[in-house]
Amino acid sequence: MKEQKYILKDCKSFELPHIFECGQCFRWNIEEDGSYTGVFYKNVMNVRKIDNEIIFNGICEGNIKEVVENYFDLKRNYEEIKDKLSKIDDNLKMSIKYGNGIRILNQDLWETIISFIISANNNIPRIKGIIERLSKEYGQEIFFNGKSYYTFPTPQELKNVNVSDYRKLGLGFRDIRLYETTKMILNNEIDLEELHMEKDTIKVRNTLLTLSGVGPKVADCILLFSTLKRFDVFPIDVWVRRVMNELYIKNEDENKVNKKDIEKIAYEKFGNLAGMAQQYLFYWKREA
Repeated sequence: MKEQKYILKDCKSFELPHIFECGQCFRWNIEEDGSYTGVFYKNVMNVRKIDNEIIFNGICEGNIKEVVENYFDLKRNYEEIKDKLSKIDDNLKMSIKYGNGIRILNQDLWETIISFIISANNNIPRIKGIIERLSKEYGQEIFFNGKSYYTFPTPQELKNVNVSDYRKLGLGFRDIRLYETTKMILNNEIDLEELHMEKDTIKVRNTLLTLSGVGPKVADCILLFSTLKRFDVFPIDVWVRRVMNELYIKNEDENKVNKKDIEKIAYEKFGNLAGMAQQYLFYWKREA
């Protein structure tokens, strides 16, 4: 693989902090010049924005233009999505204005499953650290800009890893979860390709819930942020509970707000774009 460059001009709905800091990914890091460098699939890439140009530079498997178009979901009309959601109410309109450059990445399904199992009851710096150590220990090295980067390990690359090996990486109680889920995939108890072909989101969600360490919130994150790309889910964490309570439910004690009540409002108001609405509301509430 050789270094490639691609320049995208006049692309709407593309702001680097909005994309990389909205909680959907863990392998992109900001550089001193404000650009971001990340590892995805077998690619290492630096992305920077200067005026109306987005400059992609990296080591890519395949043609960089095609890689970028697929991963950054460039063929989807986010302006249309924002226009539709903005008409729902002023709350959503305001949150969209704040995170107008969000795009939902097409992340590898396997990596997304493991990353969000790691994310359970965890903070972002720690999640990033664990994923980095896991990749360095078991992934493949790629050299870019004078530095070593590591691909996320495949199930096959993790086949001989045991629970204590995971524990050494700082996984804590999640070590057994990673071990069990990896074994389930290796034993073909769940076929990840079949999940892509299944149209029914509920069926896919129920299958994901059989994986060790995957609860409802993690399942919804996997559905939304991976190549499964289901915009009709609504992941609920502490920030989403807070913003939905403040804007729509108005319970004096947000801890008493029922998840079912949040979901009911989300699906009634946002319909099959609930996942996109969640991202705008989440980013706005957490950042603003």
